[in-house]
Amino acid sequence: MADAGGGSGSMHVLMLPWLAFGHILPFTELAKRIARQGHRVTLLSTPRNTRRLIRIPPDLAGLVRVVDVRLPRVERLPEGAEASIDIPSDDLRPYLRVAYDDAFSHTLSGILQEPPGPGRPDWVLIDYAAYWAPAAAARHGVPCAFLSLFGAAALGFYGPPEALMGRGEHARTKLEDLTVVPGYVPFPTTVAYRRFEAREIFEPGLVPDDSGVSEGYRFGVSIRESQLVGIRSSAEFEPEWLRVLGELYQKPVIPVGLFPPPPTQEVAGHEGTLQWLDRQAPRSVVYAAFGSEAKLTSAQLQTIALGLEDSGLPFLWAFRPLADDETGEATAGLPEGFEERVNSRGLVCRGWVPQARLLAHGSVGGFLTHAGWNSITEGLARGVRLVLLPLMFDQGLNSRLLVEKKIGVEVERDEDDGLFAPKDIAAALRRVMVEDEEFGTKVKELSEVFGNDEMNDQCVREFLRCLSEYGTASSNRDSSISGL
Repeated sequence: MADAGGGSGSMHVLMLPWLAFGHILPFTELAKRIARQGHRVTLLSTPRNTRRLIRIPPDLAGLVRVVDVRLPRVERLPEGAEASIDIPSDDLRPYLRVAYDDAFSHTLSGILQEPPGPGRPDWVLIDYAAYWAPAAAARHGVPCAFLSLFGAAALGFYGPPEALMGRGEHARTKLEDLTVVPGYVPFPTTVAYRRFEAREIFEPGLVPDDSGVSEGYRFGVSIRESQLVGIRSSAEFEPEWLRVLGELYQKPVIPVGLFPPPPTQEVAGHEGTLQWLDRQAPRSVVYAAFGSEAKLTSAQLQTIALGLEDSGLPFLWAFRPLADDETGEATAGLPEGFEERVNSRGLVCRGWVPQARLLAHGSVGGFLTHAGWNSITEGLARGVRLVLLPLMFDQGLNSRLLVEKKIGVEVERDEDDGLFAPKDIAAALRRVMVEDEEFGTKVKELSEVFGNDEMNDQCVREFLRCLSEYGTASSNRDSSISGL
């Protein structure tokens, strides 16, 4: 196995991200950071995702190879759907997984069958969805590592691989199991789902779908069958949960850093937005965005709009179309007259926005977010205060963790149905932005962890060292990975 120092002893890492913007982008960022350490990377995606998401700098082009994988036609999957953002309904997610399993498993097998040489990887680094990859890699003597784009607290809550697969004493067999802290957590915590969140995640997360398995099963097999687990986190941020994962998985669990994207995105079409930000007072603006996955309803968008209006704070809203609107109107989902009333105090931006660039602007001081892990890392890396409105997946767990650590405020909601009112949005925003300076102090401290490129790169180097040492150890029958 190669030395992690780069040069002639460099490794070749093949990456298999899931087909979602929030997965492809951080895998790409990590690929670039691995390449900067002198290692070669092969990154698999689809043609449309490659065109719209993956940008490899010219100086890394010789080290990062992007392979386009064409998806097969699958019944019920819309034409041209190559990422979760392309499907109009969550009910269609299983069919994207069917296409992914078919195309990417076939491509992986072809690469693994190449004779020893530059084209054959030393490691396969997988996302949760590629649960078939560890077995395929093992057949060719190639080790596999699981990369979690979820934080350690969320993964720790989900439990050992067997529980994710619906087996063993910690398996969640009923909805209520998701609303309590697991007994194996050795410290007090509020990291658990609320009732309305548990209802929304139980079936899609733990019940087999039309792809043949549940999402939880994919996680469980991917973790169980991989030799190493990398977590997008840092020991400085959640050391207690990283220790829990080590006990649960009984294999090396390595924080790979947060690797937020640099605020160097192109701003073509958004010059006016930056000029508007330039006119605002330092740290006064709330940036509002809810990710690429959540499909907000008209009622939710109306409430968010009225809450931003009622807060009295300047805001910039990265507005996405309605999940339940068929009119195609630009103002659909907004209260009548909303943009006229907020006028110069608030700006609504439609379509794609350069989020990392906007969060890094000196006038942005708060972030109204869905609490997705990508957005959390981007916000904290830039030292902005967080107001949390979790909507799906791990977001409720992330939100509890941040509130527990006194880093953000969660919008008050009805425990049973998840409803919230404009006053709840406005109150949370004002508390974070105006009333409690402690949040500003906390996020400034954390920005030195999340936004520290050298610290993030050091985590990547440590991860690569572990990959290299595992390869050296596995080549000797008497060697052990336990000392990594």
